[in-house]
Amino acid sequence: MSENVIPQKGPTPGFLVWRLSTRWRTAVDRALAPLGLTHAQYTLLGSLHGMHRSGQRPSQRQLADHTGLEALYVSKIARSLEASGLIERTPDPADTRAVRLSLTTEGEQAARRAVATVQLLLDRLLAPLGGLGGERTAAFAAELTALLDVPLDVALDIPLDDRLG
Repeated sequence: MSENVIPQKGPTPGFLVWRLSTRWRTAVDRALAPLGLTHAQYTLLGSLHGMHRSGQRPSQRQLADHTGLEALYVSKIARSLEASGLIERTPDPADTRAVRLSLTTEGEQAARRAVATVQLLLDRLLAPLGGLGGERTAAFAAELTALLDVPLDVALDIPLDDRLG
């Protein structure tokens, strides 16, 4: 083992983030099921709702970049939301390769209900940190943001032999 690596006692931070993400995704899926939405659909619908409120009418690519989801996955989800009558997909007149997304009236109503549902759920899930408005929640969000800002292609300057232990 490399001299720079400290043995971890208990679960690693990566494992804990993965477990928390999995549990929260399950909780969101369960909370949204009565609305006929999955967590992935909510991610697009809620993000699109927020972007519309700030005056944006994003392309699928822009929505993919905003959510961190793969463009192909966003396209698939957008098609299912379109089939449900919640969004409209229209060609971008400035770029024939791009598709612009907008909420329908029904989609706007569904987004508002879903956002309210998820906000209530998150407040309960974040209760140990003071809820959505808590100082510890704000600090936790800042720490998560710092981790999300780390590029995925971080070079590891550790010889392969040392990594294999």
